[in-house]
Amino acid sequence: MTINSKQKGNRGELELAHKLSSYGYECRRSQQFAGINGDADVVGLPGIHCESKRVEALRLYDALEQSCRDAKTDELPAVFHKKNRKPWVVIMSLDDWMKLYKKWSDEQ
Repeated sequence: MTINSKQKGNRGELELAHKLSSYGYECRRSQQFAGINGDADVVGLPGIHCESKRVEALRLYDALEQSCRDAKTDELPAVFHKKNRKPWVVIMSLDDWMKLYKKWSDEQ
């Protein structure tokens, strides 16, 4: 990873933390406090392991495997991805997405 890509990753994590905070969650970059490998890139969404990827060409399954590997047992792994001039998207396994959807639909 070059310094520019590391800086872009750091900026992406900060951007994601601010975006999630705009929805009312107290999110922050984890690296600025702990810096421990295996931590989520952004913390503050209970039950979700947030892996942030601010790249043009995402290796989707590699990113999801990293999130799955690093997630704690009580967290659903999710990759938050953003390309330049595009909105943030969330990538997760269908099984995990269905868990969220089921919980949401049961509350309707």
